[in-house]
Amino acid sequence: MLEVQALSKAYGKKQILKNLSFSVKPGEVIGLVGENGAGKSTLLQILATLSNPTAGTVMLNGESYQVNLKKTRRQIGFVPQDIALWDEFTVKENMIFFEKLSWKHKNGDELRKLCYDMKLSKWNESVKKLSGGMKRKLNIAVTLIHEPNLLLLDEPTAGVDLKSRKEIGAYLSNLAKSRGKMILYTSHDMDEIMQLCDRIYCIGEDPFYYDVLQKYGERPVQL
Repeated sequence: MLEVQALSKAYGKKQILKNLSFSVKPGEVIGLVGENGAGKSTLLQILATLSNPTAGTVMLNGESYQVNLKKTRRQIGFVPQDIALWDEFTVKENMIFFEKLSWKHKNGDELRKLCYDMKLSKWNESVKKLSGGMKRKLNIAVTLIHEPNLLLLDEPTAGVDLKSRKEIGAYLSNLAKSRGKMILYTSHDMDEIMQLCDRIYCIGEDPFYYDVLQKYGERPVQL
């Protein structure tokens, strides 16, 4: 379980996050919504151990982030907004490259199956020739090589066609339910959030997203 207690983040006098508390259970997909600048990406960066909070604590499976950072990082997968791949490499070469950086090793067949399970079949195609949806799938696939328990995805379907978006959503939902993964997911697409997520957290003071989700019949939590 992921447990966040009284988390705050400030840059100088600018308060980005203030006193956030929530939890994520194994098997859950949690949606994070809010206006630009509300702190969604900042929160994911803190949970990914890429940034330190100003105050508060984060516990993953009963252990504080501060106790054993190396062990904690092995349980986390982070997919940033920007695609982080080698354009000149093929899908295969990217998977092999990132596997060599991983602490959990997989052979070629396992890496290929990971891509195929995501409907990414262009194994020998260079990344620069892939569609936006295929690049996004590969960006997720390289993050899953070490089989993280906590997966953090920041706008993972931005600029993606509807078919690829649904395939990504179906894969992530199955990953959470069948393997007990914890997933936090940001998106500005309310239809996507409603279809994919078990619970939804609204970040920030702007009531817009809260009101929109209530119209869907959803009762989001205001963080």
